Amino acid sequence: MPARNRRLPRHLSWPLTPTDIRTALGDRLAEVDEVHFDDRPWDDGTLLHVAFTPVVPSNHGNGIHPDRWLRIQVSVAPLPAADRAAARHVLQQHALAELRAWIDGARRAPEAWTLTRHSRSWCLAGSSAAHRDDGRPYR
Repeated sequence: MPARNRRLPRHLSWPLTPTDIRTALGDRLAEVDEVHFDDRPWDDGTLLHVAFTPVVPSNHGNGIHPDRWLRIQVSVAPLPAADRAAARHVLQQHALAELRAWIDGARRAPEAWTLTRHSRSWCLAGSSAAHRDDGRPYR
């Protein structure tokens, strides 16, 4: 991400770029409603996160606006700039393919699955990436 577009302090960096995500998702990018680059690291070490928001008609007016229903959002969290290159390599090799598969599965999911929120997050685990589903502990 160009320096003029940065919202991060110099000691932080995003491990992936918009181009990395576009390249990995290819035509599946059309299934993603939003790609967001967070301005703070996640406390649990999450670097890449994808979330699905279901239809929640009972919450209209008191919760999630209908424009946000049935949406897939991808978020990238920053990490210390010194760790960026290693994290980028790991996420490109492991997490981005899983992200694409997760999006494919979400769009083909049965109705019962689409009735609740779902998410998957990735963090570094040595020279690989660990993931967790729906906020459970990383494995």
